[in-house]
Amino acid sequence: MALRRGADAICEKPIVLNPWNIDALIAIEKESQGNIHTILQLRLHEAIIQLKNKVDLANKKGKYDIDLTYITSRGKWYDISWKGDESKSGGIATNIGVHFYDMLSWVFGNVQDNVVHLRKKNKAAGYLEFENARVRWFLSIDETDLPKEVKEKNQRTFRSISIDNEELEFSEGFTELHTKSYQKILLNEGFGLEEVRSSIEIVHDIRNQEIVQLGEKHPFV
Repeated sequence: MALRRGADAICEKPIVLNPWNIDALIAIEKESQGNIHTILQLRLHEAIIQLKNKVDLANKKGKYDIDLTYITSRGKWYDISWKGDESKSGGIATNIGVHFYDMLSWVFGNVQDNVVHLRKKNKAAGYLEFENARVRWFLSIDETDLPKEVKEKNQRTFRSISIDNEELEFSEGFTELHTKSYQKILLNEGFGLEEVRSSIEIVHDIRNQEIVQLGEKHPFV
């Protein structure tokens, strides 16, 4: 609608739910004078930028072993909002996971394997293998999944990325990422449709694959 009225568009995540929807948007974009920008804010997080630079320079033999854990408590409002409707949000892995999948593919290369171990309305888990990393992931909006020490501090969110048993410190620096995203767009340095394709392919496959009981499971499963 924006493009057909001569405006650019900025879209939050997930920009679409299926890879072929990207192709349709690209076609509309080519017919118009405008551009579609998507928000991939983790690519602007200083700790993630430093990680990518480190990985690019390391030329590591073998792959990094990573555990990704993200638990963010949500109330009953979540289920009755559009986020609780999988036809609109893509479900839990898409809604709260798509930025992490984009970040992982940006840092560690193309996806080579995608296995799902758990897929419920309020949590999901699986295994992703990239060119340079093996990732066990766990996502949840269920506060009972929070580690005991987090609950004792009355905190409702837990983020953790462990790389070769070393914790990546990225708990700070989230508040200004959308502002940075908009500044980049105004400088014509935003992220376009092709840059989001990898993460959309990942979440599409997570939604549509059969659940597997064997393999490299996240410790929380």
